[in-house]
Amino acid sequence: MRTKPKVGAPKTGSAVRARKTEASRKAPGRFVEIDQLRVHCIVRGRGRPVVLLHGNGTMAEDFVICGLIERLATRYRVIAIDRPGFGHTARPRARVWTAVEQAQLMHRVLAALKVERPLVVGHSWGTLVALALAAGGLRELRGLVLLSGYYYPSRRADVTMSKTLAMPGIGDAARAMMNPAMGRLVAAQAFRQVFRPQAVPPRFEAEFPVEIAMGPTQMRASTEDASTMNTAASGLQHTYPRLDLPVAILTGDADAVVDIDEQSRRLHGEIAGSTLKILPGLGHMIHYAALGPIDRAIDGLMAPGGRSQKAPRVASRVGAVLGRP
Repeated sequence: MRTKPKVGAPKTGSAVRARKTEASRKAPGRFVEIDQLRVHCIVRGRGRPVVLLHGNGTMAEDFVICGLIERLATRYRVIAIDRPGFGHTARPRARVWTAVEQAQLMHRVLAALKVERPLVVGHSWGTLVALALAAGGLRELRGLVLLSGYYYPSRRADVTMSKTLAMPGIGDAARAMMNPAMGRLVAAQAFRQVFRPQAVPPRFEAEFPVEIAMGPTQMRASTEDASTMNTAASGLQHTYPRLDLPVAILTGDADAVVDIDEQSRRLHGEIAGSTLKILPGLGHMIHYAALGPIDRAIDGLMAPGGRSQKAPRVASRVGAVLGRP
């Protein structure tokens, strides 16, 4: 008698091969175990700690490929963490991985690594986790550096589509149908979109682990995070005016993923003492094209006697003068 496979756990050959491919790539960092969940972290350098939280669809290795970890590790202890379901960290289905849940996990990982008073750098979806970590008061932070962030709910087609793909069973079945060739095509299109108007960097094309990013675990994590993005932003936005720590906001004015007026400018207006740097001509992946400004923003918050206290609100533009605050 033949039995029907469970919809929520497809056993197609492509799904099995994808999981084997995910597991075959060697993790570049170390693992910290939190409640039987092995969280992957890349730790480099020595000194005061800087924590890097990646965006949706990427992983901690993104910060290696762009050169930010290498650059910061010359003077800081840098900790880049794979959020649940991304890179080499699993994503147990028993929990709903909201931004707050992820922030609580990051807090426990940092405690296990004996990290005290870190500066937290978040990119894209990672900014929500960084803000949840700050708003929750779980630990003392030196400050936040927020890159190309999404802070307020808005109407987005990708959120609507992701809600269907995030559903157990339906999403699993859809992901099982994607073969490696199709995955590479989808990934290439997504990469062009997030880097636009810049070209996808050759090093990214050569080194980014597409097989992991398009594997069933990370694809599920990506759709789940995308589907809850508005809920996460809605739950956090009331905390922004009460944040009492230095915050540096950086964004590209040609970002094709988030609207800088609805997001970064608005956040700058709500966090007293925050700084805003708008990078002309740059898209969403500013950590590839603007290492210098990001470096200086981090140094500005880390320097003894620097902006250890909240500075007056300043909005600046690299290479140009803003016509408005």
